[in-house]
Amino acid sequence: MYFNGRGLLKDFKEAAKWYRKAAEQGYAEAQFNLGVMYFNGRGLLKDFKEAAKWCRKAAEQGYVEAQYNLGKHYCFGEGVLQNYFTAYLWWNIAAANGHANAKKNKGIIAKEMAADQIAEAEALVKEILKKNPKLINE
Repeated sequence: MYFNGRGLLKDFKEAAKWYRKAAEQGYAEAQFNLGVMYFNGRGLLKDFKEAAKWCRKAAEQGYVEAQYNLGKHYCFGEGVLQNYFTAYLWWNIAAANGHANAKKNKGIIAKEMAADQIAEAEALVKEILKKNPKLINE
């Protein structure tokens, strides 16, 4: 409500406060939104490391937009070490959840990877999804 100014004055600091409360209780959407606020510096100081941290928490709960964004963090080295393999991995998981841009981006980044890296990432995704079925939203 504070973020969009619905029924209240728009207040990013107040929105961040409430997102943090919900995020700390494990709500994936709030974790993702808090990460986005850190990434954009809205209501909080811009902090890519914190953005990636909160995005990861949501991604690990199967929140597809967070999975997609975490792939971007790794692709561009924003708050984490740049790692195309890990970007591909998260985009592959997001694509399995139906995220069209993740599917497109994993195809683009695959051009920067060796065939054996792609095969390893594909195998690792299958293993990860078998161990953590909550990563997929069916």
